[in-house]
Amino acid sequence: MILKALYDYYYRIGNLPPYGAELKEIEFVIVIDAGGHFKRFESKRIDKKRCASFIVPKGVGRTSAPKANVLWDNGKYVLGLEDAHQECNRLFIDMISRVASDNPDDTSIQALKSFYERPKDVMLDEMSRDPLFEVVKENLASNFSFQLEGDGELIAEKLYLCREPYDDDCDDVREGVCLITGEHSQLVRTTSATPVPGNSPMAALVGIQVNSGYDSYGKTQAYNAPISKKAEFAYTTALKAMLGKDSGNKIKIGDRVFLFWGSNNTEVSKSVEASFLDYINMDLDKKDDPNEKLGKMEKLMRSIWSGQIQTTLDDRFYILGLAPNTGRIAVVSWDDITLKEFACKILQHFDDMKIADSRRPDKRRPYSGIYSMLSAITLSGKPSDVPPPLVEGTLKAITTGAHYPFALYTSALERIRADVKMPISPCRAGILKAYINRVTRLKNNIKPLQPMLDMTNDNPGYLCGRLAAVLEHIQSNTNGGDTIRTTYLTAASATPANVFPSMLTLSIHHSEKLTASSCVFFEKLKQEIVTMLPASGFPARLDLIDQGRFFVGYYHQKYALFNNTKSE
Repeated sequence: MILKALYDYYYRIGNLPPYGAELKEIEFVIVIDAGGHFKRFESKRIDKKRCASFIVPKGVGRTSAPKANVLWDNGKYVLGLEDAHQECNRLFIDMISRVASDNPDDTSIQALKSFYERPKDVMLDEMSRDPLFEVVKENLASNFSFQLEGDGELIAEKLYLCREPYDDDCDDVREGVCLITGEHSQLVRTTSATPVPGNSPMAALVGIQVNSGYDSYGKTQAYNAPISKKAEFAYTTALKAMLGKDSGNKIKIGDRVFLFWGSNNTEVSKSVEASFLDYINMDLDKKDDPNEKLGKMEKLMRSIWSGQIQTTLDDRFYILGLAPNTGRIAVVSWDDITLKEFACKILQHFDDMKIADSRRPDKRRPYSGIYSMLSAITLSGKPSDVPPPLVEGTLKAITTGAHYPFALYTSALERIRADVKMPISPCRAGILKAYINRVTRLKNNIKPLQPMLDMTNDNPGYLCGRLAAVLEHIQSNTNGGDTIRTTYLTAASATPANVFPSMLTLSIHHSEKLTASSCVFFEKLKQEIVTMLPASGFPARLDLIDQGRFFVGYYHQKYALFNNTKSE
């Protein structure tokens, strides 16, 4: 299913390289004249990290044995400046000769053949006088290609020079039924490399090791998973495009890479892809207003879910999770849902995570992004420190409506307890609220947590959290220190009966320093909360779910008191 979805994406896009070609970064171009004389080097570097990309013949798969690409390659193959590079250089020159013999009337390839027929010492002497030669020698691992002077394209861009790929494995070609297309065709023996960041450059999505127990009925390597050459080219090209540096279908969290795309080439699918990327990257974007993008995404999702924007069962959304692994790529997650269902799950996530935001207006967000959620549960505040399974589980919960990972919930609780000197962040409170509401949604007689203070919620944990916030607020208003928050809060969230009597006694002394009107206000508020507790009084112990309700109630009450103070 994954390969078929990637195969369909190749034909959906329509502007990806044709069969036998690929988009490749070329750093240096060697300009020659019609007689094969060297003219100059040209740098195609855009910045420190990027070079210009060109559609050139598809690169070969290399293992330990040298193997030349067609009309482009790295400096070892193209220039052969060192003794250790001579075998690679010879293979590249032989490839040029093969292409030239197949295209006797093409001026550019004949000029390139003449270039390599000239004495090497003369050619190197001409190159050494070029201003870029020293830079070239220091960057032989970069890709090189050629251009005929006055021509508007690289020689490697002239794909008609190699109408069929120069396949050195043609002596081992087998035929069979392709598992992607169902057609009888020539099969690939090994699949192309499509490495994810942090993986081996030769890593492939489909790979079967020889003589390791995976061979069956005399089939080895990729013949165990029969894929035709053209289908393999299509799905690997689509995968490379989505893994590209400037891809709009990719997000990276830690060592995990997630690719996402729509099944159809419709404006709705394109809009969903773009808005989902905006949502994921909202915490990283420092230029644009994330709230504006979130508003557009929510409007789009509501339009799809309500039927205002028409979709069909064939309009699907895919999310593929990949991770580096020894020798090949590991698929860590795969989700295939309809666009309408995807819109529903995103809206559900927004609703679950929505919570009152106590930050200043320019910092407020209606919903938290995944980077904020993961950052909120780590000591360093870096999403890369989150265990990979937790990353996958959190994204899956957002996109498919599954329960948020239990580890996400417990980690948020741990960080709140560890950071008692700092207020509970909206994101951490949102995580607690979202997790609790999802795990209790189908249970009867359980009141869901609301985005703002709920005066009718009589859950003991929620009420204890509210009361703790009130007592802390009284203490802070009288400059009585912060002992309630720093000394009692953690214990109050787990064993209220052991701690609240001391907190209430301490609060009596603080209340004596309040103004008469403030004293009356807070006494009434305390009584309202306490009278809603069970007749047995404060619970002896709160389970993990009620501990989460405690901190949500604490956050809600602090936010309400903060707003009340501002209005006064």
